[in-house]
Amino acid sequence: MRKETSTNALNEKMISDSCGMAYTLGVLGGRWKPAILCRLMHGTLRYGELKKSIEGISERMLVAQLRELESDGIVRRQVFPEVPPRVEYEMTELGLSMQSVIAAMSDWGNMHRSLSQEPHLPAISRH
Repeated sequence: MRKETSTNALNEKMISDSCGMAYTLGVLGGRWKPAILCRLMHGTLRYGELKKSIEGISERMLVAQLRELESDGIVRRQVFPEVPPRVEYEMTELGLSMQSVIAAMSDWGNMHRSLSQEPHLPAISRH
């Protein structure tokens, strides 16, 4: 965990505070959030179903990412008072309002990936 007063953290906050796209990428970004959101866009899932559907994610990381999404108001967590406890996750109304953004990012990513894999194109610089 980095210090909130580091230059990097302050620069990130300044950019996020002044640029809507940077703020959006901060909410959606990371290795696992897109995978979580894509699955929840299709409907409510129990924790175990979500875990099984995302190959390679650890329980610790899934819980952390779900907590961040819940804290941002994107995902709703519902615990049912049963034994054993049943926990379900679903998109909030705010989360569902991002559907077109997520779809557009997915479409663009798929298009870019296919273009970058064509042999006649120069390699894409990743500076």
